[in-house]
Amino acid sequence: MTDTYHTLDGSGRAEHTVDGSRFLAEAAAVASRAAAEETIAAVRAREHKATHHCSAYRLGVTGDTFRYDDDGEPSGTAGRPILRQIDACDLTNTLVVVTRYFGGTELGTGGLARAYGDAAAAALERADKVERVVRTPLRIRYDYDDTAPAERVLRQFDADVRASEYTDVTTLTVGVRQSEVDAFVDAFTNALSDRGDVLRVGR
Repeated sequence: MTDTYHTLDGSGRAEHTVDGSRFLAEAAAVASRAAAEETIAAVRAREHKATHHCSAYRLGVTGDTFRYDDDGEPSGTAGRPILRQIDACDLTNTLVVVTRYFGGTELGTGGLARAYGDAAAAALERADKVERVVRTPLRIRYDYDDTAPAERVLRQFDADVRASEYTDVTTLTVGVRQSEVDAFVDAFTNALSDRGDVLRVGR
C-alpha cells in the first residue's frame, strides 16, 4: 500500500526568454482546487499586463485530480506541457502558472510547447520538494494507569497527536501511517491487555 506522496515544500520562480517573449513561471504547493484557482487569480492580478496566464495542477494523495489551461494559446501548446513537467517530477498538490509577455515573434506550436515546458521545469527545479506521509486518524482511550504502555506504542509508531482530552480516562486523536494502522491497533490492544479502545475517526 502506497502511503506517501511528493509535493512542494515552498515555491519556485523562474524566467525564460525566447525570441523576445518572456515566460515567468511560478510553482506552488496547493491543497485544493479552490487554492489553485485562487493562486492563478492572484498571478493574473499581479501580472495583469501579460498576454497569457497558462497553468496546470495536479491534486490529491493519488494525483487523480488535474487540470490544465492554455489560456488562449493554441490547444496543447501550454497547459499540457506544464502538466508534463509536474508529472515528470512525480508531484501532486502542485500548481505551476506560466505568464507570457509576447515579444512580437510567433514561436509556432512546437516552440510554444518547449517554451512553456522549459519555464515550468525551471520553476519546479527551484522549489524544494518533500515527501508526505498519509496518516489515518484514530481515536484511542485508556485509563491513567495505562499511560506508560500507551505512550510506548505511540512512540513506536511515530503517531501524530492531533487532539487530547483528559478526564477519568485519556482520549487522544492520533494520526497513524496508513499502512501501519492494523499493526498499531494490534500493538495498542496487546500492550494494554485489551483495556483500551481504538476507533477510526468518522466511523
